[in-house]
Amino acid sequence: MWDNIWSFLTQVPLWELILIFSAKVIEVTISTMRIILIGKGFRKPGTILAVFEILLWVFVASTVINGVAEAPMKGIIYSVGFAIGVYIGSLLENKLAVGKILLQVISSKETGALITDSIRSEGHGVTVLEAKGMDGDRYVLMIFANRKNRQSIMDKIDIIDPKAVVVANEVSMIHGGTVSPLRRIAK
Repeated sequence: MWDNIWSFLTQVPLWELILIFSAKVIEVTISTMRIILIGKGFRKPGTILAVFEILLWVFVASTVINGVAEAPMKGIIYSVGFAIGVYIGSLLENKLAVGKILLQVISSKETGALITDSIRSEGHGVTVLEAKGMDGDRYVLMIFANRKNRQSIMDKIDIIDPKAVVVANEVSMIHGGTVSPLRRIAK
């Protein structure tokens, strides 16, 4: 029995399994990034990534398909590489934080004004709406920003008003409005 297990595990040289695994992780990471970029409107970078993705896929898939009957371990490693690639691709996308967000902040009028001044001083666009809450008058702040700035803005809001209600949504397009020239350049 152990001989059969050992034979199954060693049918393919280790270097070949590592190559299949690594290439599949890279291919799926590229694929994940391509899908996200195209979904956010970045068609040119997404198209460039598609070329590299399909090149890797053709060579890796053909290597696995041609030898999977004799060495099923290739298929297993290919599958594990796929799963790890999806995970790494999502981590990479989260790190790059491509795209825009709309933060909606509900706060009292007093702290809402402080939040507005603080956020505007950093060059972010803030629109203030007056609202009525259960406990009194409120401000609803609409803050448009890049996703990569989300955490710093949320931290600033939390320092000024820990009780503020914050809702974050991804935005596919913003047209018009007032944004500081520095923010336009820095994106």
